[in-house]
Amino acid sequence: MTEQEQVSPASTTEAVLIFIGILAIIGPGLLVFEAAPQVPIFFVLLLLIAYSFMKRVPWNETEQGIKKGIEAGIIPIVIFLLIGILISIWMSSGTIPSIIYYSFQVIHPSIFVASIFVVTALVGTAVGSSFTTASTVGVSFMALGALMDMNLALVAGAVVSGALVGDKMSPLSDTTNLASSIAGVDLFEHIRHMLWTTIPAFFLCLGFYLIIGGGAATADLSDLQTLMGDLRAEQIVHPLALLPLLVIFIFAVMRVPAIPTIAAAIGAGLLTSLIFSPGYTMSEFLGFIQAGYAPDTGNEQLNSILAQGGIESMMFALSLLILTLSMGGVLSSLGLIEQLMQAIRSFVQSTGRLVTSTVGTGIGINLLLGEQYMSVILTGKAYASKYAELGLAQKNMSRALENGGTLINALIPYGVSGAFMASVLEVDVLAYAPFAVFCLIGPVLAILYGWINIGMAEAENERKTT
Repeated sequence: MTEQEQVSPASTTEAVLIFIGILAIIGPGLLVFEAAPQVPIFFVLLLLIAYSFMKRVPWNETEQGIKKGIEAGIIPIVIFLLIGILISIWMSSGTIPSIIYYSFQVIHPSIFVASIFVVTALVGTAVGSSFTTASTVGVSFMALGALMDMNLALVAGAVVSGALVGDKMSPLSDTTNLASSIAGVDLFEHIRHMLWTTIPAFFLCLGFYLIIGGGAATADLSDLQTLMGDLRAEQIVHPLALLPLLVIFIFAVMRVPAIPTIAAAIGAGLLTSLIFSPGYTMSEFLGFIQAGYAPDTGNEQLNSILAQGGIESMMFALSLLILTLSMGGVLSSLGLIEQLMQAIRSFVQSTGRLVTSTVGTGIGINLLLGEQYMSVILTGKAYASKYAELGLAQKNMSRALENGGTLINALIPYGVSGAFMASVLEVDVLAYAPFAVFCLIGPVLAILYGWINIGMAEAENERKTT
């Protein structure tokens, strides 16, 4: 018998035990011992490698699983690096400082948190990327929140919620297009059907942020005025500094992919810096790209808030992403995820159970793989036939895929989106998660609608992709 013939497939019991083992390692590691997420993920990877040896899986197959897992994350890795550069260049060009300054002029502190949610939702819908939204206007709002001495976890939660509204609802969003494509549903039919959960979730969030954010700003307004004066005195705050932001919007409307869009925004920021910023040398610009923007305003508080970005600022997120993708690659190569989904499918016999299983599987794959795209793809492929069997339109599934896949990843510390948000907003995922209300409400509403049969379209009332 050859080595390949000795390999036995994973059983359902083994898959469940491995899943429980993963949660038993990650949960206490993050919540009890407060370890950096890389540490429990590393131990999970060791567990999976040990299991593969126990199953007599040839090492080259496990190695290929790791390679395939990391390969799936190459584009996010490049985007992470570019975002680090973008933030530092936009700081030096005055783009982010100008957003901070002008936002302070027009937004009253009593509605600041609610305004963050609305503005990031609008920007996210316009550009179609939660990453771009969080790393541009999101970073600006975080800096302004710090100046106002606000709870930064609350501010970050509002940024993440708003950014995910856009990522979920924009026709330019990659996850929106992916979910509709997997379900075989017309893109705009998919977006319209998501309004059933998005509209109530949006207004519930808005009410929450209006109530909880009303007294969140504790800084003295006179002190803030002084800080804004110091910021304006740096001569990097002016309307023309907002031109790189316009580049983002134009490229988004033109549906240019993320990497060239961010690269163009970096180029626009560099040009703005060279033309309008006072006296930075090329060596200083190169230093900003690597280590982040390092201002010298004469105000230590302002310096600490503006000193952000650079390639080095993304290293924590990148190390976490590589480990998580490796873990996910091994899980996939061992067939554990497919085994779990087959077991779940056998219990799905009603609309309520089907929607609950779809959302729950999306959440589970996010927890196992830390990757929202695979969550949408694997869950969609697993349940498409079940929706057809029950006479339900596939757009019900695509909506559930977004609620269980797209929204949840930002709440997972080792998820691609969660790691990114924590890096650019400089707030731990577990700290902002309770305030990212939109991400929490969406899955609940999707499941509720399945059980009470609200907004569940029948198959004959659906427009397919052509």
